[in-house]
Amino acid sequence: MKILVRVLGLATLLLVVFSLPFAAYAAPSQPTNRGGTVTFALDREPNNLVALATVADPTIIVSTKIHDSLVVLDADGKPKPCLATDWKFSEDGKTVTFNLRRGVKWHDGNDFTSADVAFSLMALKQFNPRGRSSLSALEKVETPDRYTAVLHLSAPIPFLLTTLCGFESPMVPAHIYATGGDVPTNPNNSNPVGTGPFRLKEWRVGSHIVLEAFPDYWDKGRPYLDSIVYRVIPDAAGVAIALETGEADLMPSGGIPQRDTDRLLKLPHLTKDEIGIVGITAGVVRVEFNLENEYFKHLKVRQAVAHAIDKEFIKKNLAANYAIVTNSILSPLLTPFYTPDVQLYPFDIDRANKLLDEAGFPAGRNGIRFTVNHDPLPINEVNIAIGNYLKPALRRIGIDVNVRSQDMAAYLKRVYTDRDFDFINNGMNTGPDPTIGAQRLYWSKNFIKGVPFSNGSGYSNPKVDALLEAAARETNPDKRVEQWHEIQKLISKDLPTIPLMTALRVLVYNNRVQNARISPASIYDNFAHVWVTH
Repeated sequence: MKILVRVLGLATLLLVVFSLPFAAYAAPSQPTNRGGTVTFALDREPNNLVALATVADPTIIVSTKIHDSLVVLDADGKPKPCLATDWKFSEDGKTVTFNLRRGVKWHDGNDFTSADVAFSLMALKQFNPRGRSSLSALEKVETPDRYTAVLHLSAPIPFLLTTLCGFESPMVPAHIYATGGDVPTNPNNSNPVGTGPFRLKEWRVGSHIVLEAFPDYWDKGRPYLDSIVYRVIPDAAGVAIALETGEADLMPSGGIPQRDTDRLLKLPHLTKDEIGIVGITAGVVRVEFNLENEYFKHLKVRQAVAHAIDKEFIKKNLAANYAIVTNSILSPLLTPFYTPDVQLYPFDIDRANKLLDEAGFPAGRNGIRFTVNHDPLPINEVNIAIGNYLKPALRRIGIDVNVRSQDMAAYLKRVYTDRDFDFINNGMNTGPDPTIGAQRLYWSKNFIKGVPFSNGSGYSNPKVDALLEAAARETNPDKRVEQWHEIQKLISKDLPTIPLMTALRVLVYNNRVQNARISPASIYDNFAHVWVTH
C-alpha cells in the first residue's frame, strides 16, 4: 500500500520523524498455517480494557489488540497508515488533515467515521494522563465529512504521529460513549467495542481474559490467530513456571523474578526481546514524595533521603543487575534527551544526617526523628523489595518507615484520589518522547486528583512548566533537546522524586510465537500479524 504523506515545510517535517533510535526489526514472516492461540501471563489484573483514561501496562497490552489507531509504527519506528490512509500537514504545522479508511466496522457492526476520531482525541486530551500533555496543543477536531478529520493545533506538535499510534491513542466508538455517562466510568471500558483484529469474548475477573478474532476486520486475511488468552498469575514464581511448562507463551516485562530470567532463557523453547519494550517505554524506577507532607515539603529532608539510598545496592541485589542506575528523571535510554549533567546525591549517610539536623528534625533518645508511611507500587517483586529496603536504609538516618501493602486499586485511590500517602516508589515510562512520557509527571497542570500515573507529588515550578510547554511545541530538534536538559537540571535540584534506575525490561516468549517483534511497539502492537507454529 502506498503511503501518502505530504510535507510542506521544515516544521512539518519534524512532525513526521520519529526520533528514537531502534535496533533492526525483521520483516513480518508469512504464516505457514492459520489459527491457534497465544497466551499471555499477566502479573496483575487490568482495571479496565480500554487505554483511554489510563496508561497502565496491563490495560494497554489488552487494549491494543481490541482498538486500532490512526497510525502504527513500521520496523524503523516510522509512522505508517492504519485507520488513516494518509495525512497532510499545513505549512505551519498547525493543521493536520487525515483521510480515513473506508469500510472499517466497529465490533458491533457500526461504521468507523470521523466522529469517532474527534471524540477519541478530545477524550484522550482530557482524561489520559499522557494525552493531557502530548495533546495539549490540540484545540479541536473538525469533521467536514464522514471520512475526513482535520486537527487544529495551537502550535505544532513535534511528535504528533508518534502519539497517535495504538499504544498511545486508541480509537473508541463515539456512539457508545455518548450514551454511557462519564468517560472514565463508562461501561464500555470493561466490555469494549473496538475496530481492532480481536474482540472481547470473555473476562473472568481474577482468572483470565479471552479475545477472539474479529471476522469483519478491515485488513482482510488477518488476524492469523483464532484467539488471544490473558491468564492472570499474580505470583511471580507462578509466571515463571507457566513459561517453563508452556502454559503461557509471553510474559510482559516485570512479572518474572529477575533471578529466574537467566534460567528460563537457557530453555530451548524460550527466547527474549530486550529492545522492543525498552524503545517505547524507557522507564524510570523512582521514589516519589508527597510535597504536602509535613516532613517531605522540606528540600533538605528530601535531599537527606536521596543521600541515604544506595542505588548500586538496589541495582545489584534487588534488580539482579538487570538495570542501569540513573540520576535524572529521564531514562539514559531516551537519547538524545537524557543528560547525566544534573544535581547528584551520592550515597552518604553522614551528609544525610547533617541535612536532617539542619532541617530542624533532631534525633530523639531512641534515635528516631519522625515516622512516615511508605507505599510501594504493588506490581512486581522489585517494587516491593525497594519498599522493604527503604525501611532499614532510612532507619540509619533516624526516619522510621512504616511500609504498607495494598492491591492496585487501593494504591491508585490512596495516592491519586485520596492523597493519603507520605512517599511511594514506582516505575514510570518516560518514552517514547519525553513530552509524551515524562511531562505528565512534573507539569503542575497535570496535578489532578483522581488521574492515575500523573503528577502524584504535586510538584509545581513555574519555570519548569514554561520549559515543558515550550518543548512540547518546539520544532527545532537541537533546541528541544536543550530545553529537556534544562528541565532535568531544574527538577533534580527541586527533587520531587528520586530517580533510582532504568530496569532493563526483557520480554521472554515461546519460540512458537512468530512476528511478535516486527516493530518497536513489540507486545503493544495489535498482533494482527502474529501467528504460531504447531
